[in-house]
Amino acid sequence: MVFKAIGRHKALVIAAVLTMLLQVGAALWQPSYMKSILKVMANMSLSTSDKIDKVSSYGLGLIAVAVVGLIGSILNTLAAAKIAQTVSADLREQTFRKIQAFSYADVEKFNSDNLVVRMTNDINQIQMLLMMTFQVLIRVPLLFVGAFILSIITMPKLWWIIVVMVVLIVAVTGISMGRMGPHFAAFQSLLDKINGIAKDNLRGARVVKSFVQEDSQIAKFDKASDELNGHNLAVGYTFSTMIPAFTIISQLAIFVAIFLVSTFVTQSASVASDQLGGIMSFIQYMMQIMFAIIMGGMMSMFASRGFVSMGRIQEVLNTETSMTYATDEAEDLDGSIEFDDVSFAYPNDAQPTLHNISFTIAPGQQVGVVGATGAGKSTLAQLIPRLYDPSEGTVRVGGKDLRTVSKQTLKDTVSIVLQKAILFSGTIAGNLKQGKADATDQDMDRAAQIAQAAEFIDRLPERYGAPVEERGNNFSGGQKQRMSITRGVIKQPKILILDDSTSALDARSEKLVQEAFNRELKDTTTFIIAQKISSVVHADTILVLDEGRLVAQGTHKELVESSPVYQQIYNTQKAKEA
Repeated sequence: MVFKAIGRHKALVIAAVLTMLLQVGAALWQPSYMKSILKVMANMSLSTSDKIDKVSSYGLGLIAVAVVGLIGSILNTLAAAKIAQTVSADLREQTFRKIQAFSYADVEKFNSDNLVVRMTNDINQIQMLLMMTFQVLIRVPLLFVGAFILSIITMPKLWWIIVVMVVLIVAVTGISMGRMGPHFAAFQSLLDKINGIAKDNLRGARVVKSFVQEDSQIAKFDKASDELNGHNLAVGYTFSTMIPAFTIISQLAIFVAIFLVSTFVTQSASVASDQLGGIMSFIQYMMQIMFAIIMGGMMSMFASRGFVSMGRIQEVLNTETSMTYATDEAEDLDGSIEFDDVSFAYPNDAQPTLHNISFTIAPGQQVGVVGATGAGKSTLAQLIPRLYDPSEGTVRVGGKDLRTVSKQTLKDTVSIVLQKAILFSGTIAGNLKQGKADATDQDMDRAAQIAQAAEFIDRLPERYGAPVEERGNNFSGGQKQRMSITRGVIKQPKILILDDSTSALDARSEKLVQEAFNRELKDTTTFIIAQKISSVVHADTILVLDEGRLVAQGTHKELVESSPVYQQIYNTQKAKEA
């Protein structure tokens, strides 16, 4: 997944690697110049002017190498940043496209808050990993191997100091990473949890303040935050011991090296010049080796978090959507609906929500669906636009099994208006055009008249250009429902489903909407799911659901006489009205 994305930027990858080699080569070359300078300065046979000339020459070479390394570092950073940004942008787009292809069941499987964290925090972790890979992780092994070989060439007698230092630093790094690993694994799940708590609290701010639940929400957030803080502190404490341990090991190695070189010089003055020049280079190579190991250890922390995030993104991208379409061909279907022995259970639910439901609706009929809370009314409605597929049985629209028609055909034929009116930030026109992308002002006027939304839209100076705030917070519940109905009817679908979508309307507005439906949508099959029988009393046929089963079907008059369940609902609501 990440490697495919990186493969699309081969030129940048080559540039990053070449500039990295330039940077490493410059870093490994510098100690040799320092060795030459010190040898010149320690050579007693040279005159002062000769020493100045040679030191100046080597100094200019050292500056030139440093400049080359600096240029390589700058270019490498630019290439690494470009790779990290473009690849992470590609992954974010791929992930969002994949989520858009998910069915309701797929989204519920992951949870919306979890998916948001994956698209933001997890991809940021991958971006950081890519940046570090092309800046540090590739550099570390090259620098380690190069410095190790050159240090032994420089001071062959002290090879064992390098080996002992490497073994000790690797041991400390391994122990530290082993302790930090479990904490890294817990980070992402805790971030999911904290994000969910914060999101719920902000969405439900009115409820929290109405019931004075600020303290309980703070306590819940603090608990998760403290848990995350505990993991971060554990990692911090481990790091606080790692760096001093590395420093002690490296300083001891330097002390032993200098001590032994001093004994070599004492024993043989003839090699003093070469040994004194070599010790400086040897110490620099030791520092480079230590730096490579330390950076490798620290980068392993970012790598471990990055690989966890890569796995989480890969899980999303590898998920096969539970709903596929057999064809891409558009068809013209009529508004007939047939349920043939349909049963349905939500994912991970042991008991079905709907049981063996069968009925047939002719095109243009107005259908009411009533039942107690939890009877399965909304679930039944969601099977018609194929938000879910039935567990058993077949749902047909226009005589076609929904699993055999294209997505475009289904979109053109069926429109659903949910009870909870969901509006997106932007403008009224932007929200209405989600129902019909090429909708004209005349289309919007007609739909707004049917939904009785023109009543308040026409009072706005900008009309359809009026702004819609996040979640439509600048409109009342009834206004949002009427805009949602407008969006549902604007494309003049063959089948319109109203899932208790007039619950926030007053009696007068609801009556006007019903009259407009009867007048303007005569050829549209209308499914009206309602808690109030008064909303469906004039329907051509009414479906009565009880505990997920279709227990009765008929007109209002027929059901009042024959259905005990319908009678109970009707009598209860009649008594309340009285």
